Amino acid sequence: MASEERSSLSAGVESHRAPVRSGWKKAVHQFKQQNLPACKPVLTPAWVITTYFLIGVLFIPIGFISLRASMGVVEIVDRYDTECVPNSYKSDKVAYVKDMSVSKNCTRYLKVKKRMKAPIYVYYELDNYYQNHRRYVKSRNEQQLLHGLRYNSTSSCRPLELNKGLPIVPCGLVAWSLFNDSYSFSRGAEKLNVNRKNIAWQSDRDHKFGKKVHPFNFQNGTLIGGGKLDSRIPLSDQEDLIVWMRTAALPSFRKLYGRIEEDLDEDDVVIVNLLNNYNTYSFGGKKKIVLSTSSWLGGRNNFLGMTYILVGASSMFIALVFLLLHVKSSRLPAM
Repeated sequence: MASEERSSLSAGVESHRAPVRSGWKKAVHQFKQQNLPACKPVLTPAWVITTYFLIGVLFIPIGFISLRASMGVVEIVDRYDTECVPNSYKSDKVAYVKDMSVSKNCTRYLKVKKRMKAPIYVYYELDNYYQNHRRYVKSRNEQQLLHGLRYNSTSSCRPLELNKGLPIVPCGLVAWSLFNDSYSFSRGAEKLNVNRKNIAWQSDRDHKFGKKVHPFNFQNGTLIGGGKLDSRIPLSDQEDLIVWMRTAALPSFRKLYGRIEEDLDEDDVVIVNLLNNYNTYSFGGKKKIVLSTSSWLGGRNNFLGMTYILVGASSMFIALVFLLLHVKSSRLPAM
């Protein structure tokens, strides 16, 4: 009798558990196989034609507005790397830039063809310079830039990790190749001051370069790559370096040098006194100096406006073609 009572009791428990288990499985199944609500528009000819037409109506005006803003930017571009080489070194420009006994001073004259309103941005432009090369980009250490000598694991900076057994701050090829041409500007006898503050991203100054990290053992080797750094100034205030360390994605790029905060009138002649130090001759690079105003879209960039116009015009053309096909091939109502 006792065994019969136990079997009946266990059967009751199992029968009680079975619905719970099956209910749980059913809920999981319903969750996995749920049918979510979705919008399934019916693409009728009227909807398609109207959509393309509206895209054209919207994009074409935006394109013309963007293009007008871009065309309003006044820009002066001057290539100086070939003109600033003495005639005796024209056939061997690499020897010229490496010869420290030869003066690197050069004077360029830039004529303002249209009034330029302040601020006028000064850029240096480099062509055929691959800052996006994998080995070049990896040759730096973010932790060292932020913490300095307190961070010793700098193997990523090879081959410019150590010099004479001492660490280099900042280490790596990117910092070592810092651009070191310099410019000064005047308009006749009047000197044009260039504001070189706040040319780097604030996020870089505040979060990527240490406020208490100073250059150490930098450019002290036998092979000098580019510019030198003042060891008394922390990296967070060395904005030339910060701008340079934000590597470019394309082989032709511009980097901000400073701002002229005075208007330049039409037909003014800007005299540029520069030092042609940076070696772009060994790899066939080009150097240019650029003076540019800006608009609400930034610098001159006709590509954005032209793209909007092209997409808008293409949409209008497609809408017209679809409309003609729809009118031509529309079904006649049944009699």
